[in-house]
Amino acid sequence: MKKKKTTLNINNEKYTDEISAHMTLLDYIRRNIGLTGSKEGCGTGDCGTCSMLVNGELVKSCLVLAVECDQADITTIEGLSEDEKLHPVQEAFVKHWGTQCGYCTPGFVMAGKALLDENPNPTDDQIKHETAGNLCRCTGYVKIIDAIKDAAKQM
Repeated sequence: MKKKKTTLNINNEKYTDEISAHMTLLDYIRRNIGLTGSKEGCGTGDCGTCSMLVNGELVKSCLVLAVECDQADITTIEGLSEDEKLHPVQEAFVKHWGTQCGYCTPGFVMAGKALLDENPNPTDDQIKHETAGNLCRCTGYVKIIDAIKDAAKQM
């Protein structure tokens, strides 16, 4: 199996490793780094539970090869909090009960953060559009939209 020496900056920590050319970013971060907040729901990029930021852009990490991210800055759900203080988007999800079972929550939080980084005052329609790549089986999305709107006020 072909491997490539790759350096990833994950949540402001550098990791250099020989990574299999076929290993996804999600698998590398979960298996090799031990950060399990991002989940694999579908493995096809349809559900968004694996969403992360790579160089500030929202990606479905189940579709991205780890070796493609050489020298990239990667932020996972664990990287949003600072000194055990939750990021405003995380706090808003807790406050508005936008978590339900919690499986999809990391992907929605990352999508919300990416949206608010680009648009600090989104409308409901913009939130719906930008989170459309994430699926939740527990809610009607109202609490998720409320959480992102509230986070916008806090950022």
